[in-house]
Amino acid sequence: MLKEASFYEKLDNNTVRCFLCRHSCTILLHRKGLCGVRENREGKLYTLVYARPVASNADPIEKKPLYHFLPGTYSYSIATKGCNFKCSFCQNWQISQADEAQFLRGSHELQPQLVVKKALSAECKSIAYTYTEPTIFFEYAYDTAVLAKEKGLANVFVTNGYMERAPLKSIKPYLDAANVDLKSFNEDFYVKECAGRLKPVLENIRLMKDLGIWVEITTLIIPGSNDSPDEIENLAAFIADVDPGIPWHISRFHPDYKNNRRQSTPVAILNKAKEIGEAAGLKYIYIGNIAGDNSTYCPGCGNKVIERSYFGINSTNLKGKKCSFCSEEIPGVF
Repeated sequence: MLKEASFYEKLDNNTVRCFLCRHSCTILLHRKGLCGVRENREGKLYTLVYARPVASNADPIEKKPLYHFLPGTYSYSIATKGCNFKCSFCQNWQISQADEAQFLRGSHELQPQLVVKKALSAECKSIAYTYTEPTIFFEYAYDTAVLAKEKGLANVFVTNGYMERAPLKSIKPYLDAANVDLKSFNEDFYVKECAGRLKPVLENIRLMKDLGIWVEITTLIIPGSNDSPDEIENLAAFIADVDPGIPWHISRFHPDYKNNRRQSTPVAILNKAKEIGEAAGLKYIYIGNIAGDNSTYCPGCGNKVIERSYFGINSTNLKGKKCSFCSEEIPGVF
């Protein structure tokens, strides 16, 4: 289903420039942007994936992962084909990097009002725009988010953080939370491994906090690529500088896509990263993609305030947003 895109300008000779993400692609006639899903047709830019998701499921909100946002609830999760990054280690590459023929075969029509209806029927408390990069299906996400908010549903982005400032500000009234994938703290890594840059991601993390969007951060630790102690120290220091209460999810890499011969991340490296984050002052650090304790502990008294088992909640010890034992306030949306 074709829909004219938002956030672009017309140039000479039927050329257009897209301002949805920080790539700012200049797109010639009958060509697509780097994301592969925004095409110049007769001098107008169109999104090719409006209301054409390749995935739609009700997931635990903890799967996003969001641990301090409506814990224990479900989020209706949708994604279209495409991405504005080209990560060699992508763990959802089958849909994020699919070509047009593949996504046409794998997609189905699901209009925004039906997404909201399905979310309500599944007793979800939110809608998550996830699995691939929500920025590239912004028009679909925006229209859905507006309707969701009218029905009392929250909206969540799971994102690489490469959106332009104007689209982010425009969706802010409807966007309640975001998990930002901070892939590295090294510019060369972003350029070589992702076809992006680091600085815009850092700027957007700060902007989201300033806009009042609840933020959690995920870093996939890849052996030999972004796991040096110095880099992890710098990354943790950045998060702490923005807000030491931001939950940081350290995720274990497993071989996939173009990195299918690399070893999985040793658990010792993940534990070391957690130690570095704690030394930097981060209060809530969780290790993902491995079995283990991902409960939330009060930084004031050390007691367990949210007990988790896999993606479920076993028990909570919160009174509103405060620890039941010592009344320390736990940041988040509960």
